[in-house]
Amino acid sequence: MNSIDAWVWWLVVAAALGIPLVVTAMPEFGMFAVGAVAAAGTAGLGAGVVVQVLVFVLVSVALIAVVRPIANRHAAQRPQLATGVDALKGRQAVVLERVDGADGRIKLAGEIWSARSLHPDRAYEVGQEVDVVEIEGATAIVI
Repeated sequence: MNSIDAWVWWLVVAAALGIPLVVTAMPEFGMFAVGAVAAAGTAGLGAGVVVQVLVFVLVSVALIAVVRPIANRHAAQRPQLATGVDALKGRQAVVLERVDGADGRIKLAGEIWSARSLHPDRAYEVGQEVDVVEIEGATAIVI
């Protein structure tokens, strides 16, 4: 009966660790909860308290050491698909009205945009193709 009590207590610990996981959204609590479930399984098989604690610690640490860096890498990745004005950067456009350091007009992605040259001393004439390097408000910065 002692081993049954031990595995029940480990499941209570796992459930208790699940509460801060949900409240704080810190995945480390979930990893500790999985460690507690593993310890509950060890207790259910009749292992002693020392072995149960070792299983809890080893599983929890292993999950944190392996899963956490993978999760951080995925969280740090930028989305593969650029949308909005980010999708316009790097695209080519055609000059409709002379573009210089002050103003001008281009046709970009089928729409007419105000534009200005990235370099104030550089101008682009009607019909030239330019590359969009930045969007500032409703103005495309081109080279």
